[in-house]
Amino acid sequence: MRSRPSALRDFTVDHRVWILTGVSLVIGTGSAVLAVILLRAIAFATNVFYYHRLSLAMVGPAGSPLSPSLLMLVPIVGGLLVGQMAYFGSDKIRGHGIPEAIEAILLNGARVDPKVAVLKPLSAAIAIGSGGPFGAEGPIIMTGGAFGSLIAQWLKLTDAERTTLLVAGAAAGMSATFAAPIAAILLAVELLLFEWRPRSLVPVAVASVLAGALRIRWLGPGPLFPVTLHSAIHLEQSLLVAAPLGILVGFASAGLSRLMYGFEDGFEHICGRLRVHWMWWPAISGIGIGIGGFFFPRGLGVGYDNIAEVLRGNAPVALLLGLIVAKSLMWAFSLSSGTSGGVLAPILMIGAALGEGAAQLAHMPGETQALWALMAMGAMLSGALGVPLTAILFSLELTHALPAILPLALACTTSYLVTSLIMPRSILTEKLSRRGYHLSREYGVDPLEMVSVADVMTNASASGGVEGASDALEALPDTFAYSDETCRAVAEEMATTGVMNMLVVNRKTGHVCGTIGAQELLLGRRRAVVRESERSVSFQI
Repeated sequence: MRSRPSALRDFTVDHRVWILTGVSLVIGTGSAVLAVILLRAIAFATNVFYYHRLSLAMVGPAGSPLSPSLLMLVPIVGGLLVGQMAYFGSDKIRGHGIPEAIEAILLNGARVDPKVAVLKPLSAAIAIGSGGPFGAEGPIIMTGGAFGSLIAQWLKLTDAERTTLLVAGAAAGMSATFAAPIAAILLAVELLLFEWRPRSLVPVAVASVLAGALRIRWLGPGPLFPVTLHSAIHLEQSLLVAAPLGILVGFASAGLSRLMYGFEDGFEHICGRLRVHWMWWPAISGIGIGIGGFFFPRGLGVGYDNIAEVLRGNAPVALLLGLIVAKSLMWAFSLSSGTSGGVLAPILMIGAALGEGAAQLAHMPGETQALWALMAMGAMLSGALGVPLTAILFSLELTHALPAILPLALACTTSYLVTSLIMPRSILTEKLSRRGYHLSREYGVDPLEMVSVADVMTNASASGGVEGASDALEALPDTFAYSDETCRAVAEEMATTGVMNMLVVNRKTGHVCGTIGAQELLLGRRRAVVRESERSVSFQI
């Protein structure tokens, strides 16, 4: 008879988690190196395109000495190069980065083409360095994920283990880019892992923490956008403002998503009718970037300096309007073309500008403006990506503004509520839906995990005994169920063995006490449906 361990554990984890954790140290280091390389490559490309020099100095396109006509041409040249790389290299480098990582996890067994690990950061450096109004986080998440996937493929690991290491690389890349290791772990859980288990969480956390530590050594410590708030902020007033602000930003984040996908539909419709290959779309989007940059130069490139200025309070009205209007249009139009770039930095920037704009309209002082900008920045991320916990912690790690935690949490929660009600999908998962794949992001304990076999089995006495069954353990078949097991464990056993009806054995006595089949398992599912739908008064007056 086959030996069966007890299924009555809080977590399903075995010794292989040590192997994955050890490998995650290598992946965390490698992803941190790749993050540094990408950031330096963006700086190098910016210097080449806008300053015509070979330098790694961190500069932005807005200070370029080029004439306005040449400034408008640079994004077109960058778009041409990215389109050629995607066509002749790999079309997987197109897009935000995060949806591609999700697609690799769910549809490709967490397998990533080696070319993506090279071409994704290179194309992102060219796209952003030539003025693309994107963030570096999406490309580094995909690049770090590709590195983790390649290591897992080389080690010949299982699908689940490859997923863990892919996500470990993605989280490590984000940790090193933003100096936000804890938020990177949460983003992995809320957006990439599709589970909360020790077997995956521990390796991902180790990789993220190590990458965060290496970032301090190589790029300096956080916060990336320091915000100084007094501990005695007007808490009651801030809480009263947080919910309406979160609602406003929630609608704005939904609008941003629809704007971007509206542009994408336009690209596909117009270019399809004109028979313009997608290889040329990034160059066409470069025209829009160039025009936007002509009127609002600070909309070009990553624009981390814009976020820092807005979060200090008292930002110029021209900057706020430029970020809300010009940056939104430039980013949505260019990203919809399929070029290589991320969504986090633009979303943070636009959200912060909305918050500070509202504060200035309400004639608030500078510190209050910074607080509103911070709340709206987090709320925009929460609503657009559907990651409220990540948004709260990410905003705090980016700014170290701990006094803002309560109003920030409320703003992020209300924004998440709005978008979850009015948007069927987030700005990231909409991309997957358009490719024909539906993704549910509600995580909960399997209802069968909360029902034991004894609760739903058909008792031997009730069915007149179990025909042909012996109470002797030696006479039992290889496949059976213990009465104290969870129904989920039995369902997995049925799926593995193909046996759809099992004898049930009392673990203590070794006697057969009943049978269980698919019909009984459905009873466990039915209990969850009743729990969600039945309303009743539980007390009497």
